[in-house]
Amino acid sequence: MSELGAAEIPVVQAEQKPPLPPVRGPRKNPLLDGPILPTLLKLAAPNVVALTAGTCVAIAETSYIGRLGVEPLAAMALVFPFVILMMTMSGGAMGGGVASAIARALGADDAERASALAVHALMIGVCFGLTFMIGMLIFGPYLFAALGGSGRVLSEAIGYSQIFFGGAVLPWIMNTLAALLRGTGNMKLPSAIILNSAFFQILFGGVLGLGLGPVPAFGMRGVAAGTLVAFSIGAAIMAWYLLSGRSRVKLSFKGFRFQRAMFYDILQVGAIACFSPLQIVLTVTIFTHLLANFGTEVLAGYGIGARLEFMLTSLAFAVGIASVPMIGMAIGAGRIARARRIAWTAGGVSFAAVGLVGGFFAIFPDVWVNIFTNNAAVRAASREYLSIVGPFLSFGGLAIALYFSAQGAARVAGPVLAQTARLAFVMAGGWWLMSQGATSTQFFWLAAVSMILLGVLAAAAVRLTNWGPRAVAAE
Repeated sequence: MSELGAAEIPVVQAEQKPPLPPVRGPRKNPLLDGPILPTLLKLAAPNVVALTAGTCVAIAETSYIGRLGVEPLAAMALVFPFVILMMTMSGGAMGGGVASAIARALGADDAERASALAVHALMIGVCFGLTFMIGMLIFGPYLFAALGGSGRVLSEAIGYSQIFFGGAVLPWIMNTLAALLRGTGNMKLPSAIILNSAFFQILFGGVLGLGLGPVPAFGMRGVAAGTLVAFSIGAAIMAWYLLSGRSRVKLSFKGFRFQRAMFYDILQVGAIACFSPLQIVLTVTIFTHLLANFGTEVLAGYGIGARLEFMLTSLAFAVGIASVPMIGMAIGAGRIARARRIAWTAGGVSFAAVGLVGGFFAIFPDVWVNIFTNNAAVRAASREYLSIVGPFLSFGGLAIALYFSAQGAARVAGPVLAQTARLAFVMAGGWWLMSQGATSTQFFWLAAVSMILLGVLAAAAVRLTNWGPRAVAAE
């Protein structure tokens, strides 16, 4: 009875409710919210790996060109400034403008705008590539002759230029596609592509240049052709990735229409930034012209030293380009103070890294020089250049990193004007030294002092430039 009664008494249990989902804050973007130095180094690391590949290419290319003789080595010194102009303009200047525009659009959470910017960027790249192709095919021989090239040196320079610049659209497309990916913060795929391109560049450039088995030696023309084959492979892989929709920005031509604002967003940074590599190349060209007066050996020795300078420029590029999406997204989100901290961090890292490597080769120049030549006169000139200029390359590294940081903020005019000041200094100093009958050593010192001037002025420009609307509060 008691059990029955107890059984009939209804038991009211508390209503079982499913547990509430955990409260989640907004999803954080590591480029916007992560610690600055670790994030910067994480983004820069793949670029440094790619830099190692680029260094291997520079060493291998100069090495097997050196096997072709002193004249081809001197010819490469004539062509090299124009190759660097196109590669830095497409990958660093206009490429930085593309990456900056993409990053600022993503920082403002506007994926549709980023996609439209991608198509406009590719069109800009094709147009610039065609401009370089036509310009160098027509005017290249006259430029090389004006720089002091003659005889076999001039003919070798023309042969390389006709092949390399005949396919100028390929490197422009490859670097533009890489910039689109870097603007999203994806540094790994472009770096992997550079590694891939480096392998094929060394392989095809060496085989076509020196010959192997049934493949005849095409000399300088073969070296240039190998480079273009490598670039075409890299461009094809990145194009497939962007068209497939796997990236944060999709390259889609469906429903495309020309928008002036998109071109302006890229060119307001990229077009101004292009004056920086142009002025760098003009500076190198002036030095090339001046040093050509001292003979083929000094010119070739300077070319070997300039290769190291290019390598260290790439190291500064690795750090600087990593700062572009971080700063661009911070600017797009209105976080100006964070953007500035990123810039100074990138500048400091680049200054230290470039200074360390440059100082090492200033003390031990033979480690670099012995790779390329056994000619005693060439070795002596290259040793002297590195021992004088090497310790001051850190200032160039600082300037390059800050130049890219300014691109991310869409405020690049200051660092570009710093390059203008350096160019004016080199022109005036070079004219004065020539009038005094100076030696090649004194011209090397002119290069070193110009590096210091560049770094100091670039830092001052970034410090004094307003990076955002005054109404935007600092972070």
